[in-house]
Amino acid sequence: MQHDKKPRHPYLSGNFAPIHSTLPLTPCAYEGEIPRDLAGGQYVRNGANPVTNEDLGRDAHWFDGDGMLAGVLFQRQHQRADDGSDMETIEPHFVNQYLLTDVYCYAKHNQSLARPLLPSIATLVSPASALLHVMWAIFRAVALAMVSRFPGRPTIKKISVANTNVVYHDGRALATCESGPPLRFLLPTLETIGWYNGRRAQREDDGDERSGFGGEGPMAFMREWMTAHPRVDPVSKELIAFHSTFAKPYVRYSIVKPSSSKEPSPPSTFDQPVPGISSPKMMHDFGVSSHHTVIMDLPLVLDPMNQMRGLPPLHYDSSSRSRFGVFPRYAPQQVKWFETNPCLIFHTANCWDTTTLVSKATAQRDTVVNLLACRLTSAATVFNPANIASPEVKAVQPEYAEEEQCRLYYYAFPLSEGQVQIRHQWALSAIPFEFPVVAADRAMGECRYVYGCTTSKSFTVALGKAAKIDYLSKIDARTLIARGVEKPPQTIKGSVDARNVQQVVASKDAHDPIQLFAMPPGWYAQEPRFVPRTDGVSEDDGWLLFYVFDEAQLDAQDKAGDDATSELWILDARTMKDVVAKIKLPQRVPYGLHGAWFSEDEIRGQRPHEGAADSSLIGQVRDRLERWLG
Repeated sequence: MQHDKKPRHPYLSGNFAPIHSTLPLTPCAYEGEIPRDLAGGQYVRNGANPVTNEDLGRDAHWFDGDGMLAGVLFQRQHQRADDGSDMETIEPHFVNQYLLTDVYCYAKHNQSLARPLLPSIATLVSPASALLHVMWAIFRAVALAMVSRFPGRPTIKKISVANTNVVYHDGRALATCESGPPLRFLLPTLETIGWYNGRRAQREDDGDERSGFGGEGPMAFMREWMTAHPRVDPVSKELIAFHSTFAKPYVRYSIVKPSSSKEPSPPSTFDQPVPGISSPKMMHDFGVSSHHTVIMDLPLVLDPMNQMRGLPPLHYDSSSRSRFGVFPRYAPQQVKWFETNPCLIFHTANCWDTTTLVSKATAQRDTVVNLLACRLTSAATVFNPANIASPEVKAVQPEYAEEEQCRLYYYAFPLSEGQVQIRHQWALSAIPFEFPVVAADRAMGECRYVYGCTTSKSFTVALGKAAKIDYLSKIDARTLIARGVEKPPQTIKGSVDARNVQQVVASKDAHDPIQLFAMPPGWYAQEPRFVPRTDGVSEDDGWLLFYVFDEAQLDAQDKAGDDATSELWILDARTMKDVVAKIKLPQRVPYGLHGAWFSEDEIRGQRPHEGAADSSLIGQVRDRLERWLG
């Protein structure tokens, strides 16, 4: 009870606080009408949920913690109608499970751990972290990993907590995180299967023993670290990913072909170097169009050697430039770099190519790679989830100074010979915008609508507070880009639509290119996911699925009781007004990170495997013996 008298970390409090209870598939009550388009599919969201959480006074960051999946399966049910005919209904089932990473399994069987095994991101970004403090945190993690190799504990071979995102590729549902390879899990139970190296996952018996991500050698463990946001091409079904490391060339690039591919395009390639990056960086996302890839070399330096320079390991260098490297999908060695003002981008919404005929006589064409991304003007969103004040930044050149913001930006990169300037770079809207989502079948091509999260305040909050989502957004990107091209706003600092949230909400225009769905007072949302209507006639003809929480359930100390619950809402994406169904979940779902929709066909089409992982030590020994015995 002593901790209650101290200020509680905002990202360990309220509905950010972790939960430790897990449930198998459990029927849920609901109100409204569940769309038939969801039948047989499952919504799953990932997030950080530290299993060792007793030391509430430790360094902590929202992105720390063990991965936990929370999903809702829309199970088909068949009943006999009064007239004797067969009647199908939909019954939602909730399930949540820890991802059984090496780090989780070790912590679960080591009752002496009062804080997570891995150093907190807060320790790595804090300017107040002394060299000895950082070195001790790193030494502790390495030492525990070495101790884990003694008999009696699960062995730590990979340090990923797999807590950030989920994707589906080639018959596998995968959980991702920057510090390791993807981790395969099973739909719809969310049980862990094992690590995936780009060719096969653990407990798969397909005979492909070749190395994948990371290759061979002493640096393989680092080169297999993969972005939390790999992209899956909706047409070719290729998985495209990059790997950011501390060693030169700092960024590598992989393309994994689906096993069913019969196209004449190049085979799967792993760990191709991307030239032109001069130091290790924190890279979270990138852009992928149908023919090109965009790597973002931004001034967020992630280098353990920073400590020797009097800087934290993770440092935002506002005196540096932001660089965008654009290259053909299969040729990273042909990268072309574009430079602009310093900024940060953690999430891209979409990337696509446009080609126009410039001269009929010469058949000259102008190819442009377009990118929509959530652009931040400072590193405040890195420091705020750690409850650390962002260091005061003074731009080396006054023209770089920009107001604090996080907006949806449009970039146009011309690939014509001799072109090195970004053609367009400005915000579509002045409202705060993050966690972008587009219709999956429109990704890598020109799409019209981008959905995401907005706050009536700011994504940058004061110490002791946490950013929360009280609006969902729908932005007609095609319309706003056309307006911007016709009448360009100020480069970099300008916005096509300069209205704030309140002005957009007050709009009576039925064709407004920006639509906002307001959460009821005291309720907050999480990242939405778009699911198309089966017989949809327009791009936005579908549904947004997202978890919500009513903070009236918190007590005066900002604690959620054991009986606190969350809901899954289904919003009509066309109107952005009508919540057609509310699924009442049997327990709370903490505010988390990224999710995905898995269709019924994807669930049915999962690759065979030899069983799920077991977090118990006995289960691990049994699993190893069974594999050894064949």
